[in-house]
Amino acid sequence: MGPLRGVRVVEMAGLAPAPFGCMVLADLGAQVVRIERGGAPGDGLVPPDGPLDRGKYSVALNLKDADDLERLRAIVENADVFVEGFRPGVAERLGIGPENLLGRNPRLVYGRMTGWGQDGPLAPTAGHDINYIAVSGALDLVGRAGQRPVPPANIVGDFAGGGMLLAMGVVAALYERTTSGKGQVIDAAMLDGSALYTAFMHGLHDVGLWNEPRGENMLDGAAPFYDTYECGDGQFVAVGCVEIPFFLQMLALLGIDDPELPFQLDRTGWATLRGVITARFKERSRDEWTEVFASSDACVTPVLSPWEAHEHPHNRARGTFVDVGGLRQPAPAPRFSRTPLPVPAAHTKDATSVRDVLAAWGLPAP
Repeated sequence: MGPLRGVRVVEMAGLAPAPFGCMVLADLGAQVVRIERGGAPGDGLVPPDGPLDRGKYSVALNLKDADDLERLRAIVENADVFVEGFRPGVAERLGIGPENLLGRNPRLVYGRMTGWGQDGPLAPTAGHDINYIAVSGALDLVGRAGQRPVPPANIVGDFAGGGMLLAMGVVAALYERTTSGKGQVIDAAMLDGSALYTAFMHGLHDVGLWNEPRGENMLDGAAPFYDTYECGDGQFVAVGCVEIPFFLQMLALLGIDDPELPFQLDRTGWATLRGVITARFKERSRDEWTEVFASSDACVTPVLSPWEAHEHPHNRARGTFVDVGGLRQPAPAPRFSRTPLPVPAAHTKDATSVRDVLAAWGLPAP
């Protein structure tokens, strides 16, 4: 099941971005074996099992032990993809750098997941999502007018610009290998990935449509037709009626019928429009407004927490969330017509299961 069925991936255990990228590969059907770094306490920081580990098998190896190091190399020799998230140079010092592994498996796709990339003056330094998206320009876009930038959790750098970029790179390299027969190294940097997500804004800026400070542009909260509004119960709705017919429909469903209201796209009238719309949304609860706008094109939706999103009728109908090992989490995506993605299995460290997987790879279990 899944379009990557038959692809073998070895993942070095680590934090957020690389595990997420390998989760996506596992969701798409790849068989992922995660290498837990054994040895002295503190060797390799790994979070508790969770959604990022679904569909994976784990093997504990102490890379400071010569026998375990050779076992890892033997496993990778029979794999299609190897993924590591170390700082530049660490994999080489461990003896599992590109030269070590591609030398034994020239068809290997070697994925390197870092924040700053493999080169450049910041490459050897520490950082986190917020640092990478700050330097890429993405963080400066998020926040209210006159206020400081607001970090969008760690979604833009770690996951969108990091793990997803890595997964896309792996799939592209696997496709290229079908014609060249050769593997290659992927330098996936969260800095580069988060910069990619600002491409649209660069285009708007070039034609004069995104020249205002943060929070004063049409899509960053300045426009009354593209923002969030508080309801009577303290919850929020999201309004995205950019097109004039959708905006007019929103006003109609809000019961606002004032011919003297400013034109939607007249920036000088935005404060007036916002005041009228704000007052009206305060008159009912979020769920009451959700019912009013449910079947409309007004582009008004409830702002749901991640813990209640599974209850929304549309998410229920599509199966956007699934249960894996008793933990509710987002379902695999996207969807495929001929190779559908099954509900993932929970992460397993079961010795028998791991032994069976490695036997299928032509190897004895470590």
